[in-house]
Amino acid sequence: MRATLHALEHTIRQRRSADPSTSYVARLTAKGRAKIAQKVGEEAVETVIAAMADDREGAIGESADLLFHLLLLLADLDVPLDAVLDELDRREGVSGIAEKAARSQD
Repeated sequence: MRATLHALEHTIRQRRSADPSTSYVARLTAKGRAKIAQKVGEEAVETVIAAMADDREGAIGESADLLFHLLLLLADLDVPLDAVLDELDRREGVSGIAEKAARSQD
């Protein structure tokens, strides 16, 4: 999975500076971070709707869209995917309740 996500991250980072008339990534990047973030939100909602409708195939497709747009947002923030994966690794084995409580104390 990491290899697929890293390959996608690399493609997104390359295409951000491409011609917006030929690249969806460049076109969305040109519209700014707010538009990219909006797309992440839209894809998250569509994923939830598919899940609530028990639409497995829809949830798969929307989840792929969500991951794509999240990687685009991370690229716009200059946050490498590895930073997010490292954070997930750090949380591995930690109770979700304990982890959330620790964040609340910061």
